[in-house]
Amino acid sequence: MSGVERRIKLKTLNPYITCKICRGYLIDATTVTECLHTFCKSCLVKHLEENNTCPACEIVIHQSHPLQYISFDRTMQDIVYKLVPNLQENELKREREFYRSRGVACPKDIPVNLSDMDATVSEETKHTESDYHRLDEQVNVCLECKNGSMKGLKRKFIRCSALATITHLKKYIAKKTLNSVDKYKEIDILCNDELLGKDHTLKFVYVTRWRFRDPPLKLQYQPKVDI
Repeated sequence: MSGVERRIKLKTLNPYITCKICRGYLIDATTVTECLHTFCKSCLVKHLEENNTCPACEIVIHQSHPLQYISFDRTMQDIVYKLVPNLQENELKREREFYRSRGVACPKDIPVNLSDMDATVSEETKHTESDYHRLDEQVNVCLECKNGSMKGLKRKFIRCSALATITHLKKYIAKKTLNSVDKYKEIDILCNDELLGKDHTLKFVYVTRWRFRDPPLKLQYQPKVDI
């Protein structure tokens, strides 16, 4: 049928864009790296607090640290938001109401203060709209050296996108302390003395490790420990 637009009903796609745990549309889509099944982040994290297997296929994700083998799936989440009308807007309203009921400001409504960043930012960069990460939810982070063999940061407080990963922080630390971004694999980052996975986003770490404690999110870095 050349030249004819084919319309697909949303219900046809529902099996691919809904969470197998809550049966709702994916929110903060998070994928198990072992089997590539995707769930809502909150659903999956709650499941893994008492289990170490995938809720869909029951494969063992990791015997003792399954949370280190899941990662935020931004592509899938973007697809879901584009396919389901008003889902993103409604979810933001629910999130704001959640924080408001607890007397806490919604992180997405906190203005970005670029002066907090440990970098020199030009006026052009401050005002450009092309850097869309400036509009992301922001996380305040405190980076402290856990091992005396590594150099401490001159400025240990930074503010960056909640979508930044632990790998991004490793590269930042490697640049500042080891004078080479390429040495980031020589660094481990921990929260509450628990080793963090390289693909974990800061929002994921904040929600699963820091809970509702006051900011900043406190992380420690040290030379990589070979197991």
